[in-house]
Amino acid sequence: MIDIEDILAKMNPNQKINYDRVMQQMVKQWQKADVRPKVLMHVCCAPCSTYTLEYLTQYCDVTIYFANSNIHPKIEYERREYVTQKFVSDFNEKTGNSVAFMSAPYNASEYRKLVHGLENEPEGGDRCSVCFDYRLDKTAAQAVEWGFDYFGSALTISPHKNAQVINSIGIEVQKLYATQYLPSDLKKNQGYRRSVEMSDEYDIYRQCYCGCVFAANDQGIDLQAVKQEAQAFMANKDGYEEFSHVIFKYDGQEV
Repeated sequence: MIDIEDILAKMNPNQKINYDRVMQQMVKQWQKADVRPKVLMHVCCAPCSTYTLEYLTQYCDVTIYFANSNIHPKIEYERREYVTQKFVSDFNEKTGNSVAFMSAPYNASEYRKLVHGLENEPEGGDRCSVCFDYRLDKTAAQAVEWGFDYFGSALTISPHKNAQVINSIGIEVQKLYATQYLPSDLKKNQGYRRSVEMSDEYDIYRQCYCGCVFAANDQGIDLQAVKQEAQAFMANKDGYEEFSHVIFKYDGQEV
């Protein structure tokens, strides 16, 4: 597998890194070697999964990893998880791919402990960096446990997220695990625009805030209304039953 640090070592240390081009270099090497690596891709919602899958499934075997205990309230986490499962199922049916889905247990208290003292940080500040690290670390650990070649995150598709920060964190997390980080800047090449188009094509719910209670409060989001809408949406729904065919399996066992 390709170590991103080997590529970065050959670049001018003073230039801003175009992580999309770095990933394209890796893709060329995969194609030259005639390999399709296994990638565990963290996503925060269905909209960020859209173009991510359309792009990556050309070159990789992808499993989606929904690990976002920063999302508040819990029922909103469950709604976004369900919508992501449905999108994966619909995407496979439409394209003939076989993308799988894996989800982390919801653990809001773990997240709140990590960001304690950073509650008043502005959006995009240190609290967000801690949150990126938290989710990428979980993704890398799962990638090792289940034998994936690479781990990455679709967070870079958002124009509101700093891809330089996310990729720098991913590279640091890589140093702790026996797996490789897949760099990206998925908003490039009209990626974000395509994600909006695909959200319309697949009729995907697009949330009005990133996820955490702090960002929601800063934006003046009515979280009680969000909770009520999510509860109504999730009534009589169970993604693990409806979309069992996309749930990631290892040696025949569901995760």
